Amino acid sequence: MLEKFSKWKGNRSNHTTPSHSLDESAIPKHVAIIMDGNGRWAKKKGLPRIAGHREGMKVINKIVRKAIDLKIEVLSLYAFSTENWKRPRTEVDYLLKLPERFLKLELPNLMEENVQVRIMGGLDTLPEHTAKAVTKAMEETKDNTGLILNFALNYGSRYELVEAMKQVAKEVETGTLSSDAITEDVISRHLMTADLRDPDLLIRTSGEIRLSNFMLWQLAYSEFWFTDVLWPDFTEHHLTEAIAVYQKRARRYGGV
Repeated sequence: MLEKFSKWKGNRSNHTTPSHSLDESAIPKHVAIIMDGNGRWAKKKGLPRIAGHREGMKVINKIVRKAIDLKIEVLSLYAFSTENWKRPRTEVDYLLKLPERFLKLELPNLMEENVQVRIMGGLDTLPEHTAKAVTKAMEETKDNTGLILNFALNYGSRYELVEAMKQVAKEVETGTLSSDAITEDVISRHLMTADLRDPDLLIRTSGEIRLSNFMLWQLAYSEFWFTDVLWPDFTEHHLTEAIAVYQKRARRYGGV
């Protein structure tokens, strides 16, 4: 039983993994990542938590470039959840400055690489400087046709589903939608990922084995890959390893 569980979880080591040969015809089109472990990385090194977040931001750049090389179509990154507001104020303030810093540094490169930036979450309750930075990035990259870099920022899946149900209910009330016509496709069209395919592969770092309110609807038939590697230590090789494991799995979507 333990052996089967270990195989399901994928890599549980903390060392850099070797290169893996990938089938270029079977690259997952949408990869979602729960970037976890910044605080623990900093604690292990005797540093403040914000040092871990700063280091974690640097990793995003490397993984985006690798995703482009692999021709992944969508990369969704869980950057800040609706639950993260419960953290200490100084940490929250720092976390909400990171999108602005990242985009200020990387927006020219993202434009050059034809990356389209999207934000999934509630922008209306973000600090003005954060909302302004991400809105600018979305506007400037909206016509790009390469990798879609989708940040989940101030995002919570239960909130997303509640808002989707409110929209559906309103359409039923106004008569533009019959209750009998509500299908999975109708609900999907009211989610924040309405025009994106569901993730093929979910990666979570740091050894935690849960979804933490991330894309609960969209991940119904995704493949999961967990690793003990903390996000600041996550490398292009780990991404490649996750995809190599993904390519060995048979996706049946509930079938035989």
